[in-house]
Amino acid sequence: MTNIILTAVLVLGIIGAIFAIVLYFVAQKFKVVEDPKIDEVLEVLPGANCGGCGKAGCRAMAEAFVKQGNMDGLACPAGGPAVAEKVAAILGCVAEVAEPQVAVVRCNGTCANAPAKNNYDGMKDCAFAHSVYAGESGCQFGCLGFGNCANACQFGALSLDPVTGMPIVDEEKCTACGACTKACPRGIIELRNKGKKNRRVFVACRNKEKGAIARKACSAACIGCGLCAKTCKFEAITIENNLAYIDFNKCIACGQCVNVCPNKAIHPVNFTPVVPKKPAPAEAPATPAAPAAPAQPSTNDNTNK
Repeated sequence: MTNIILTAVLVLGIIGAIFAIVLYFVAQKFKVVEDPKIDEVLEVLPGANCGGCGKAGCRAMAEAFVKQGNMDGLACPAGGPAVAEKVAAILGCVAEVAEPQVAVVRCNGTCANAPAKNNYDGMKDCAFAHSVYAGESGCQFGCLGFGNCANACQFGALSLDPVTGMPIVDEEKCTACGACTKACPRGIIELRNKGKKNRRVFVACRNKEKGAIARKACSAACIGCGLCAKTCKFEAITIENNLAYIDFNKCIACGQCVNVCPNKAIHPVNFTPVVPKKPAPAEAPATPAAPAAPAQPSTNDNTNK
């Protein structure tokens, strides 16, 4: 009986040793050597896994940085310039200084501008509502107001205004990661350059219907009249599908387009456009005074004759 047990133990030991040797050689054959710089880069990334860089997460982004060996075409929006400098130091390259961006809400369909014409009782989710519903105001391009963008933001930079029903962007907290732009099924949130001194202008409308129809749904809709494009001296504004769009790479935020927009669909941020004063009416020339009558010689009745 003892011999049988010893034999079984010996056989199992030999089999285990054989499998261990096989596994060792298999592991050596298929092992992946990871560059230690990946962990170094990962450590300086914000760890938000927001997807703003276009990768699956921060580790995938760190692997892309190290594999490429430089930062050409790669950027971490959530980390900004500070993280870019740290990553560049690890990779031994120069970080490109990108123009800082911020999310803007390209819709002004507030409760006042776009009053509700019907009631929606479905799922309170923008993506679902977009697939089955035009919107309470009837605008199929406007904000649905269920907060998918705010829920997607991991930095607390987006919230819904309880009075207007519209999303509000906190510029100080926004990292331009782009999560909100992906969460909005109607594409009303856009990443735009902050501009010099954080001044910028944009068209707060996405309605592509003709002017009368767009205005019927929202009093602040862009009607595609083209006055802004005609006024702009820098060719920064184009009109397509009854909708104006401002190219933030060409716009210098002079504010002239804001002044001429009849529906106030163009929004200035962090500055007040100067409204040109109307020239004062020319004063009428003064009427020349009539010449004085010649003095008449006085007659003294008491003159001695």
